[in-house]
Amino acid sequence: MTPQSRPSRRPRARTTAALSAATLLVGLGAATGATGAAAAPVPPSITLVSMTDVHGHVLDWDYFAGRPYPQGQGLGLARISTAVDRVRAERGADSTLVVDNGDAIQGTPLTYYHSREEPVTQTGAVHPMAQAYDAIGIDAQVVGNHEFNYGLDTLAEYRLDLDAPLLGANVVDERTGTPYLRPWVLRDVRPSGGGAPVKVGVLGLTTPGSAVWDKQNVEGKLTFEDVVATAQREVPRMKAAGADLVVVLSHSGRSGESSYSEEELPAENVSDRVAAEVAGVDVVVAGHSHRDLPEAWVDSTATPGKRVLVTQPYRWGASVTVSQLELRGSGDGYSLAGADVQEVRAADVPEDPEIVEVIADEHRRTVEYVDQVVATSTQELPATEARWRDTPIIDFIQRVQTDTVREALAGTPDAELPVLSIAAPFSRTAVFPQGEVTVKDVAGLYEFDNTLQAVRMTGAQVREYLERSAEYYASVPPGDPADPESLATGQTPDYNLDQLAGVEYELDLAQPAGSRVASLTLEGAPVADDQQFVVAVNNYRRSGGGGFPHVSTAPVVYDEQAEIRQLLIDRAQSTGTIDPADFAVENWWLTAGGERLFD
Repeated sequence: MTPQSRPSRRPRARTTAALSAATLLVGLGAATGATGAAAAPVPPSITLVSMTDVHGHVLDWDYFAGRPYPQGQGLGLARISTAVDRVRAERGADSTLVVDNGDAIQGTPLTYYHSREEPVTQTGAVHPMAQAYDAIGIDAQVVGNHEFNYGLDTLAEYRLDLDAPLLGANVVDERTGTPYLRPWVLRDVRPSGGGAPVKVGVLGLTTPGSAVWDKQNVEGKLTFEDVVATAQREVPRMKAAGADLVVVLSHSGRSGESSYSEEELPAENVSDRVAAEVAGVDVVVAGHSHRDLPEAWVDSTATPGKRVLVTQPYRWGASVTVSQLELRGSGDGYSLAGADVQEVRAADVPEDPEIVEVIADEHRRTVEYVDQVVATSTQELPATEARWRDTPIIDFIQRVQTDTVREALAGTPDAELPVLSIAAPFSRTAVFPQGEVTVKDVAGLYEFDNTLQAVRMTGAQVREYLERSAEYYASVPPGDPADPESLATGQTPDYNLDQLAGVEYELDLAQPAGSRVASLTLEGAPVADDQQFVVAVNNYRRSGGGGFPHVSTAPVVYDEQAEIRQLLIDRAQSTGTIDPADFAVENWWLTAGGERLFD
């Protein structure tokens, strides 16, 4: 396969010609201003178009299903590009600022393929996400935590390919103590109706959790400073450099608990705190939490009487927020007088043919990759019931992880210890069909780019770990028939419902959280508190993701940087047959008052 050569850079032409009124009003609302002789003066304004957590979704295409997303659920940068074009045509290209709030280069087989199977670091090809963003013509992007998933070499390649500045004020080179990424950028934006340009300072900040979640990629190389403290340091510098308005790209949730201990790192989700506690901030673009929160106003405690706009579009390129920022002129520049925020759903606009064409070769190669047949399954193995019963498709993950670790430990002091395995039901729709199983079927089961690690834990620690996982479930009174779909409390995502293979256990949902492990045995014998185990686990969990006890501090006995998804694909290819008789072991059950549920 011939690597794509690097194309010469050319700015993408953006028309400002008027479109039909019907076209412009779809999703964007009426143009600003009024008609007629008595029309009130329209204050000058600029427009901010924001997106976040695109996660590799360029085309409206579900690589796991092999088809576009369902009607009404369209998403991706190709659709976003159409929305951006329409905003520029309506509001003026020179009056529009387009920003991306991070988590761009991980999340679909498209980005996986061009980072692992045919990596841009080796082919010299332009990163497909950079191609799409460059074609849209974004003005700035902040680095998200998932930008570190494929290592710093891939991030560096993407950074070079991206025309827009890639920001990250709180990402510090540990060796030099200097910023690893550009902290902020000033952009001149022309107000509607003319006048001197507005200097908009765009500051980039990212959640410090990358130090935990991608420890193997950043440890000893990068440190991540407190988001709020960094903003308090940098915003005055931006104002001194001439910024009229300050927009903060905050790859951080608005508020809420961290998925790691805040004793280790600064807080994870602090976008509302940035809005409240940092003087001089006018707009905060939030993200990371994958929530659809287009408009909120936060009262500033740093500047009493001021209100700061916080806008968070939906993930995967499912929407953009279009914020018309009304300006108040003064002798020495502009200030923010108010804002009108509209959300444009990607499903309401068609794909931009230019983006489709730009990414066509990369998309084709990705489809060819995920359509490769890797094995034949003797029966259909769905993940539908994996949240409430032991299912063979999850046991497939468990067996591969267990075998990989056990083989690697041969000849080591830990070789005689029992090997346990932890896996979670990432996808409710994953299925190995009866007959041919493809790469996309396996990738649909294991959606994340995790690597396999193993730690040494005691029986008491394993029990506490299971208690943490059991918090996923709501209480079930004894004798209650228990509706499977209502079991979850809704406070814990499915990917934090960890299931354990290698021991037998029951979780009694009639008991309060923290006291639900009713039995825990190994080959029929109760597990002793001081009994030693090797536990296979993914790097996200081992690094502290999800806040599970003991695993992040337990001694690591295996870490060969092997990607779990690829291990699953390799196992399927090597055996040629997926037969649950070879790996399925029912070893855990939900109970209520001692009575098993869902037998």
